[in-house]
Amino acid sequence: MKTPEFLHGARLGMPIALGYIPVAFSFGMLAVKGGMPIWASIIISMTNLTSAGQFAGMNLILAGAGLTEIGITTFVINLRYMLMSLALSQKIEKLPLVKRMLVSAGITDEIYTVASTMPNKVSASFMAGLIIIPYIGWTLGTVLGALTNNILPPSVVSAMGITLYAMFIAIFIPAAKHNKGILAVLIFAIAVSCIFYYGIKAISSGWATIITAIAASAFGAVFFPKKEDTL
Repeated sequence: MKTPEFLHGARLGMPIALGYIPVAFSFGMLAVKGGMPIWASIIISMTNLTSAGQFAGMNLILAGAGLTEIGITTFVINLRYMLMSLALSQKIEKLPLVKRMLVSAGITDEIYTVASTMPNKVSASFMAGLIIIPYIGWTLGTVLGALTNNILPPSVVSAMGITLYAMFIAIFIPAAKHNKGILAVLIFAIAVSCIFYYGIKAISSGWATIITAIAASAFGAVFFPKKEDTL
């Protein structure tokens, strides 16, 4: 491993790790509060580096959903990571299969953004630093949240439940202000979600999430397609 490149990636990964800690803290706290064993919440974070997928999976597990519903829901939510990995395959130097699998397992929205905006091709050492530090932050946050669940007042535990929603609001609102397509897709997704929540109660929350995600994606692809770059 090339130490300078690893340290470069680690430095860029540090702010990501600091941002992951409070969100992972909420995950660990809410998982244990819902009845999940402490060790289970920690194992989930150690084997899944995905905020939205973990929260959705946790809610379905605690609600007693079936394995098929949980699997399809998390697959749809995390599908973007597959696309990000494919895009980064052109940016990263050639790697053996095992290393490619390890790198792809550590791709998140933030890690993808940093890696994809590097001026030149990135090495395995750089990606290792960029991934390992946020991974540590995500796991550490989960451990702290799971262990302090019974220490903090109930009001604080309940308030921490909105951190994930606050994070997504912080991501979507600035983008929606500058892109009418994103705003339209966001409103469409909210409308479909409300229809399921208030009107079609026969469909479980997991299937409602799946249908909403697919419908919103199709809506954006049909009405707001991304124009191809022209030479």
